[in-house]
Amino acid sequence: MNESIEALKMKYLRGLSELYPDIASASTQIINLQSILNLPKGTEHFITDIHGEYEAFSHVLKNGSGAVKKKIKDVFGRTLSSAETNTLSTLIYYPKQKMDLIRKTEPDMNDWYRVTLYRLIEVCKRASSKYTRAHVRKMLPPDFAYVIEELITEKAEIQDKEAYYNAIIDTIIDIGRAEPFIIALSELIQKLVVEHLYILGDIYDRGPAADKIMDRLLNYHSVSITWGNHDMIWMGAAAGSPACIATVLRLSIRYSNLDTLEEGYGINLLPLATFATEVYGDDPCELFGKIRADGFSGAEDVLNRKMHKAIAVLQFKLEGQIIKRRRFGMEDRLLLDFIDYKKGTITLDGKTYPLKDTNFPTIDPNDPYRLTEEEEHVMDRLRSAFIHCEKLQEHVKLLLTRGSLYITSNYNLLYHGCVPMTEDGNFMRVNIYGREYAGKALYDELEKYVRLAFVGEKEEKLRGEDIMWYIWCGPKSPLFGKDRMTTFERYFIEDKETHKEHKNAYYRLLNDETAMNRILKEFGLDENAHILNGHVPVLQIDGESPIKCGGKVLLIDGGFSKAYQGKTGIAGYTLIYNSYGMQLVAMHPFTSTEEAIINETDIEQDQIMVMSAPRRLHVADTDRGRRIQERIGELRELLKAYRTGTIQESE
Repeated sequence: MNESIEALKMKYLRGLSELYPDIASASTQIINLQSILNLPKGTEHFITDIHGEYEAFSHVLKNGSGAVKKKIKDVFGRTLSSAETNTLSTLIYYPKQKMDLIRKTEPDMNDWYRVTLYRLIEVCKRASSKYTRAHVRKMLPPDFAYVIEELITEKAEIQDKEAYYNAIIDTIIDIGRAEPFIIALSELIQKLVVEHLYILGDIYDRGPAADKIMDRLLNYHSVSITWGNHDMIWMGAAAGSPACIATVLRLSIRYSNLDTLEEGYGINLLPLATFATEVYGDDPCELFGKIRADGFSGAEDVLNRKMHKAIAVLQFKLEGQIIKRRRFGMEDRLLLDFIDYKKGTITLDGKTYPLKDTNFPTIDPNDPYRLTEEEEHVMDRLRSAFIHCEKLQEHVKLLLTRGSLYITSNYNLLYHGCVPMTEDGNFMRVNIYGREYAGKALYDELEKYVRLAFVGEKEEKLRGEDIMWYIWCGPKSPLFGKDRMTTFERYFIEDKETHKEHKNAYYRLLNDETAMNRILKEFGLDENAHILNGHVPVLQIDGESPIKCGGKVLLIDGGFSKAYQGKTGIAGYTLIYNSYGMQLVAMHPFTSTEEAIINETDIEQDQIMVMSAPRRLHVADTDRGRRIQERIGELRELLKAYRTGTIQESE
């Protein structure tokens, strides 16, 4: 056995020697890697539950939840007034728009350019100090890469540095390139202040521009995503699941959010509109009005209420088909079986309730989950539109390549919903296609099927599609975290007792240190790690804190969705983790980009220090640092092999 290990080690070192063929190259790489270990830890930015609110998300991305303004204060201290700091911050967030305003009132633009360029260069120097020159070089805008590198790199060999830099800046202004250069520097600073972005789920639904958010993430320099339940339903729709498609459409109509479908993704809703008009022509569909006050009006509102009812009924049928096909322990959700269509009532848990709407022209009481021929045609057209939408498929590809159900990184465990648990704090066992899984194994098994929905053969693909629907609303789904989704009851039953959805025991155990430590251990982390959790709005208005279990668990629902802000009292939280520790950032509701530019308003309300590092953290303290240290150890072994003659240097 020992001989085989030595043989494998030697094989690996010979492979490594192809990258570093001699003592000089291996030694140089050790020195380079060792220097990286001593750099300050990069800033990580955590955002969750964006829910289509592109403008608010874009602003938070630009300001790094206060990271840009902090960098300005680090550089200039009290030499800049609060007003000057706000102006410089806003310029970095929105350089073109801010300069358009400044140009209207500034009497000497050349002087303004000169002062502003010097300030931006100083901020850029400080922001780039956490990185190697090679890393910074990769982030430089191509048009100005050489000039920016000259300006932010210390030139020890130049005697009169001030004259050197002045000459460069004067030339930039003289040739009329100051404004493009300011834009380039501002965008570079935005990139440099945040090393890596984490999205903890729910990019989609409710808000109007999830497609724009995904476009932005496609071009973001470094991002990882944990999937939310709302992301999952869109992923299922992109994979071709009829039940997921119907759910996406219903939510989009309910929240007056059809622009994302029609304009953002080019999904043709005419087949659904035509069908709904024919089937529900005389039905006012009064229960199917929109949630948000903006959006439809007049004849458009009437049409959308008909579409809303048509797709809701389709959803209930398609969900019933999945439950009958897979069971999933959800037989109690076969609600169309419990309706007395003659009396217009439904019986749930032994109690009979009148239905608020009894017009079901497409439902056969003897076979309630069968689609009519017209419904089949509508769903075929919609399914084709979703699976052939190039933009949606590109966005879902990003979710698959950069995303997962959970992430462990730098002593943090990230997930959107919960780890399903029993009341006594043990992991809940969940039956997935005949086998039971719990804890991390449940997450891994579910993620396997999510990916099979896109790459599996026919039966595997169908199983994957059905699992994605289950993850959206299943009673033991880690992304849903409730015992049932009472969509039908909310539409059709007046009694609010039937609307209740009971949360998994996990949420009652958030302050139970034993249970939370059990989760961390399950995912390979120790008791000093943190759980970063999205999905649940923090009701600050009621005195609720986002910090649970003595700081071990952090609820960072971003609160971007305006639908939640009335009951939370704020616009949620984001999290910054830099070399000094962890800070939760509470947000004001975002009004508009225009106001942010004109009035130089920002949306950070308060900062809460969650964990203050006992010393400044370095790359050596991160997962990346541990990987670098492993590589340094391997390179030292290679040096030893060269020096003992075990491996020959290449000439």
